Amino acid sequence: MKLSLTAAILFLLSISTITHASKPPKQLLSDAQSDPNTLQLMVGFPPPIDKRVTLPDSNFFSFPKLRWSVCHMRELLPTASIARNLYAFTPLKYALLPGIDELTFNPSNSNKRMTWQQSLAANYTDGMLILHKGKVVYERYRGCLDEHTNHAAMSMTKSLTGLVAEILIAQGKLNDKTLVKKIIPELTNSAFGDATVRQVMDMTTALKYSEHYADPNADIWQYSYAANPLPKPKEYTGSVSYFEYLKTVQRQGQHGAAFGYKTVNSDVLGWIVSKVTNKKFDELASKLVWSKIGSEHNADITVDGLGTPFAGGGLSATLRDLARLGLAVTNQGAIDGVQVIPAKAIASIQTGGDKNAFSKAGFSSMPNGSYRSMWWHFHNENGAFAARGVHGQTIYIDPAAEMVIVRLASHPVAANGVIDPTSLPAYQAVADFLMKQSK
Repeated sequence: MKLSLTAAILFLLSISTITHASKPPKQLLSDAQSDPNTLQLMVGFPPPIDKRVTLPDSNFFSFPKLRWSVCHMRELLPTASIARNLYAFTPLKYALLPGIDELTFNPSNSNKRMTWQQSLAANYTDGMLILHKGKVVYERYRGCLDEHTNHAAMSMTKSLTGLVAEILIAQGKLNDKTLVKKIIPELTNSAFGDATVRQVMDMTTALKYSEHYADPNADIWQYSYAANPLPKPKEYTGSVSYFEYLKTVQRQGQHGAAFGYKTVNSDVLGWIVSKVTNKKFDELASKLVWSKIGSEHNADITVDGLGTPFAGGGLSATLRDLARLGLAVTNQGAIDGVQVIPAKAIASIQTGGDKNAFSKAGFSSMPNGSYRSMWWHFHNENGAFAARGVHGQTIYIDPAAEMVIVRLASHPVAANGVIDPTSLPAYQAVADFLMKQSK
């Protein structure tokens, strides 16, 4: 069966955080040239035909259209809300610092020094916010983004899912040693049935499942087609939702032996947390996290044809609210001295994962890395860890520098392996700068 355009679109949305290095394509429009304001995408009443970004007759996640799409997911796909607490908005504290734009560093793939400001354009940055010791020291909006616009977070969604699971563990409502089939009997005969919850959380499940995107017969395509929220063709006989597809995934190898970054784990975890609480993932994320961290806006999350939230990559949120999430994690679950997330949940995330299992996956830009509870750990001198998503999304937490960096972006290349040589040295340069300010 040939994939419909919409299935391909949903595949693009469900791409996981690719970290393997790859070369960017040549002759792309620059950051300035591809700015959706410059291109006048979707401007006019109605917009001209050649400036429209629509569904299902447009490949809205192709570059440069994606530079508009990342700020308009609610207009393109069905979503559910992850609600804030209307009565508990917490303004961010500000202490803006001059000099950050002029900081210089060496990209790891170049001997030519670059400024922080140049790195924003190099990585097609839409928004950048830096917190130091709980205060905003830097904030920029570019491209499609402003202070009140939700931006696609991509696979940073996974880290929210992992945090929700850790909170339930800390509350005694979930045991990470339990076999998945004990919680979800429907997955008994799947690859996940005899995996533990922890193996799902750390993506050390052994799955016969391909996310080789160049292969038109790869499993990821059928997974995306199952999640397609539009009606299926009459001749379609496959799965019709995330949960239905997950039952078909089979085991290959030994659970716990190696890390394998596969988005289906995140959706199994979303199913697990829903099963043990009898609540949909969007409701849980609101109750346990979003309503607790002083969020200014509701977040959005895309859903499949049955209304199931995409726990592996469907989140959209504002730059400042994602900074509030990063701040809560940095502060061991506290906001303004009030414990809103169990400290035990944050501590578990911060321990990092199995470095030996991670090394088998070949993530070249993270040679000493690990993965735990759907957060990436760098194991550098500063103990940095992060939520990460394709096209440049990140919440980068540096405990030693007491720093949180949130970047939202629309880089034409999905792979973080292309972006990391510029981003990671830039983050370290800011961390060094901020630590000097503290002396």
